[in-house]
Amino acid sequence: MTAITDYINNDFRAIDSQETILAVQDFFMDTTFSHFPVLENGIYIGSVVADDLETFDSDKKISDYKYTLEPFFVRTNMIWLDVLEVFGKNHSDIVPVLDENNHYVGYYELAEIMKFFHETPFIKEAGGIIIVKKPLIDYSMSQITQIVESNNGKLLGLFVSDSNTETIEITIKVTLGIMNDIIQTFRRYNYEIISEHEEDNYINSLKERSDYLDKYLNI
Repeated sequence: MTAITDYINNDFRAIDSQETILAVQDFFMDTTFSHFPVLENGIYIGSVVADDLETFDSDKKISDYKYTLEPFFVRTNMIWLDVLEVFGKNHSDIVPVLDENNHYVGYYELAEIMKFFHETPFIKEAGGIIIVKKPLIDYSMSQITQIVESNNGKLLGLFVSDSNTETIEITIKVTLGIMNDIIQTFRRYNYEIISEHEEDNYINSLKERSDYLDKYLNI
């Protein structure tokens, strides 16, 4: 699998803090970036926000608005999940990358990092998706793994896809095993099945009974 650092980009040089607002406005007009890194004397000092530029005086310099720069960044040694978290927390499609010595080395683009995500077995490998729901205090990741593997399934990945103060929703991708057996075992452990499955005998049985009742009532 490709290393995430292979996606570090330098197609556009970082903005210098001495550049005029007008020049930076022109830069953003030619790109679709939401943010872009700013350097001062070669040191990363934050990212300028494209939307903020509309309110700045075009004759001034970026350095005059340093207080508006957003200081988020990632390290070259961070794993891709941590990188995605920085993207999400800062609502940005660009994240500056610094090495362990705080030297600016480039930036990640969200679209490129999503390509990296698509190379993971969770997306790339063939398998089935099951979405389960349970009270927050009752769920267990180890139990979920045990349910899949006890039915001869292989877990490709899982993540918390939704949660609140009372319940949690887990998205699971599995391969091998009998999907219906896995689904029914989740139900025996009081997990609610959110996703729909053709192999779900329980739901199919309920549907058949409902169809029969409708037919009976229409006689």
